[in-house]
Amino acid sequence: MTSVPADEKSYSRYNQYGENPMAPIAPIGLIQLKGSVEFTEKVNYYLTTRRSEYQREAFVSKYPGFYRQDYRIEVENARFSSGEGKAVIKNTVRGHDLYIISDVMNPSITYKMYGQLNHMSPDDHYQDLKRVILACSGKARRINVIMPFLYESRQHKRNARESLDCAFALEELYNLGVSNIITFDAHDERVANAIPLSGFESLPSNYQMIKEMYRQIPDLSFTKGKFMVVSPDEGGIGRAMYYASILGVPLGTFYKRRDYTTVVNGRNPIIAHEFLGDSVEGMDILIVDDMISSGDSMLDIAKAMKERGARKVFCAATFGLFTEGIDNFNKAYEQGIFDKVFATNLIYRRPELLEAPWFADVNMCKFVALLIDAINHDASLSNLINPTEKIKKLLKEKGENI
Repeated sequence: MTSVPADEKSYSRYNQYGENPMAPIAPIGLIQLKGSVEFTEKVNYYLTTRRSEYQREAFVSKYPGFYRQDYRIEVENARFSSGEGKAVIKNTVRGHDLYIISDVMNPSITYKMYGQLNHMSPDDHYQDLKRVILACSGKARRINVIMPFLYESRQHKRNARESLDCAFALEELYNLGVSNIITFDAHDERVANAIPLSGFESLPSNYQMIKEMYRQIPDLSFTKGKFMVVSPDEGGIGRAMYYASILGVPLGTFYKRRDYTTVVNGRNPIIAHEFLGDSVEGMDILIVDDMISSGDSMLDIAKAMKERGARKVFCAATFGLFTEGIDNFNKAYEQGIFDKVFATNLIYRRPELLEAPWFADVNMCKFVALLIDAINHDASLSNLINPTEKIKKLLKEKGENI
């Protein structure tokens, strides 16, 4: 049998029929869409490294295509001068277990339409994803979609006469034959109710975040009375509550006081952020959210924490969009309003963001590679999805008295 880490022991167990659950469904094929080339390259590296740890004799000879130096399958998403597009698969996908990786939030990809340069929007990326699925349909053994930022996930519920874009997109992917949809920290996981018969997983990045915090902050300590986790709004309380509970620290939250008589850009504008929680005097603060869009709310909250006497302020978000650039964050950092921002590499990050002294890039590629390997074996994902035991072990290694 193969040697696997303790948290993946379920891989090596035989079931009640004496069958080895490690048998792969089919050879893996990684398809990178235009916005996810760099990320997929790293996932491919970790996947080949992972599979090189298996006993070659037991798997390579028995399962052709199980171990390869490169699992990527080349695809071309061509654009005509009119803006129309098509997908062309350059290698065989017949009989493969495909994993299509799509970063719908990458605006750096451009194409020409009627001679004008256009930046790809989430809609453009999503259309390319569907084209690739259509090109593979009827040939691949199974099609899985890894979409770190779930398309239209902020449009997850209906407050008025509004479109339900995210739910419809999930139904569309299901109807196209997608077996599993993997995303991270979905804005509202209940959107999975749109496709109850399909595989849908919204995965956390808590463990990788805390691990990177220890690496970046030399004096980090989750001592009770010295550290607090704060939710930026009522919608993120569940996310912040998990951090507070696992770290054994108090929880605070803000709620957004809005002007419901006015609508700006489809939303009621925020009048003020009101804080509910204990005193933060002399404490280190971790503000936790699923994404940083423009970042204005995050900075307002960080400023409010500093005004209340917080020692250090850290921000953690799965997705760092920074839609309005990073000038406001640079200025706030110089003013001492916050100390560090943590965000994952699951989506595109601006080059100037990666160079910013206050930004910490959280690597999720190895985790995605392990995830793909497990799904390809139809193995249990419980140990990978639930980070609690890994976080507890990390805290114990760091000498935290939780």
